[in-house]
Amino acid sequence: MPELPVVSGKEAIRAFESFGYEQARQKGSHVFMRCPGRPSISVPLHDPLKRGTLRNLIRHTGLSVEEFRDAL
Repeated sequence: MPELPVVSGKEAIRAFESFGYEQARQKGSHVFMRCPGRPSISVPLHDPLKRGTLRNLIRHTGLSVEEFRDAL
């Protein structure tokens, strides 16, 4: 399995926005994002994101690690 990059929550949000996700709302340190035809996600604004959290977000959206890394 390819290695995950170390990114902040803001960098992850920018990468997900390149796949059509948009910020729906924010509550505290979590940004809720949605995209038509894909599941909604909640991205924590932590720096850096924990690897397990990032991998779970990528899996939940149906993307591969390579696709996510290319979007950075």
